[in-house]
Amino acid sequence: MKSSLKYFVEGHIKEITILFITLFLILALSMVSFSQTLEEKVDEYINPHIQMEKFSGSILIAQKGEILLSKGYGMANYEHNVPNTPHTKFRMGSLSKQFTAMAIMQLEEKGLLNVEDPIIKYFPDYPETGKIITIHHLLTHTSGIPSFTGFPDFQKTSMMPSSLEETIARFKDKALEFAPGEKYNYSNSGYILLGAIIEKVSGQSYEMFLKENIFQPLKMVNTGYDHHNTILKDRAAGYFLGNEGLNNAAYTDMSIPHAAGSLYTTAEDLYLWDRALYTEKLVKESSLDKIFTPFMENYGYGWEIGDSFNRKVVAHSGGINGFTTRIVRYLDDEVCVIVLINIEGMGVGDIAGDLAAIVFGEKYEILQVRLPIEMDTRIYDSYIGEYELMSDFIVTITTENNRIFAQATGQNMFEIYPESEIKFFLKAFDAQLTFIKNEQGKVTELIMHQAGKDMPAKKIK
Repeated sequence: MKSSLKYFVEGHIKEITILFITLFLILALSMVSFSQTLEEKVDEYINPHIQMEKFSGSILIAQKGEILLSKGYGMANYEHNVPNTPHTKFRMGSLSKQFTAMAIMQLEEKGLLNVEDPIIKYFPDYPETGKIITIHHLLTHTSGIPSFTGFPDFQKTSMMPSSLEETIARFKDKALEFAPGEKYNYSNSGYILLGAIIEKVSGQSYEMFLKENIFQPLKMVNTGYDHHNTILKDRAAGYFLGNEGLNNAAYTDMSIPHAAGSLYTTAEDLYLWDRALYTEKLVKESSLDKIFTPFMENYGYGWEIGDSFNRKVVAHSGGINGFTTRIVRYLDDEVCVIVLINIEGMGVGDIAGDLAAIVFGEKYEILQVRLPIEMDTRIYDSYIGEYELMSDFIVTITTENNRIFAQATGQNMFEIYPESEIKFFLKAFDAQLTFIKNEQGKVTELIMHQAGKDMPAKKIK
């Protein structure tokens, strides 16, 4: 019997080998097909955003340790026609906060601080409020300290170099917005103080501490503190979408955001960060548990914590002049979506969510490409006026040089573009306006279409 089996196997070894190779090729081709299908779906989703000048950047999608897509779209520099790639370096904005929080936890594990310490311990000249504000309050945006980035003079002061002491002096004597621990209110001021604590306790600059304790151990060689005067290979230029299309973003001196938003990175470096957070390479599991424990408004230590597609998710967005960023981590599935955009103010949360929907086979919508039509601009005159969207919130329509503009209370003025005689759209963000006329042809209201909602506004003037 054994001999017969031996002769059978030997006699059919060629057929068995061919069958095995065939099965292997089928499996390999199916994996390639999946990858190509994902890329095609992402391209189909992103291309309308590019056509509408609403996207330029890098995207990385990974699952269980495998990169499914890593690709650049649009231009890193539109003036020199340099395309974005997976290696393009983008300013992170507030994604920097998760690295600041990690540094604090590393210092706590070394016994050099405790998150329950009052900040007066590190800033002896801080006002009396420093006795009741803790490091934990700073990490979770529950300190009550007003965010200096919301001060009226911020745009002006953000262009000049500032030491940590000078930046802290701008807000430390301001009244608290609420008692520490009572409420949540996002505060960049709190993370500036955290950066100063890291420097005081470690005896190193914030930049050097992160480099030696996070970036180097994880081999994040394309991540660091951004300096305007440094020659940084593969650095993306930042833009904003104005009435005339893309414009160079306003200058910000990177000494200002410091530990609240000063870092740059690549999509592939951020993926190294994502993988490390499933391990104890940087801190113990107990410290990671602190980082990812939701406090008020589901905010942990530098992370938003919640659910999406019935899956546990931790995420954060960043925004700084010229850049919009987001990282989303679906923990149970080990899915990571990273979106880095070198245009400020883009809807990065929606984009990242839709990319995750593609991975999970959930529903998502492809942006409609809207192109302006030629029309008699004398029609614009009938739309001029004020429209009340809600109490104390007015949309004002004006015209100038055969162009028509909309401006909401307290917001910038944006040009609107005609799709038809009564329907208009904005390029700066995804919103449309429809003007409604009565039987006599007089305009009586407009309807604003945004985020899936139709919001009527009666013409009052």
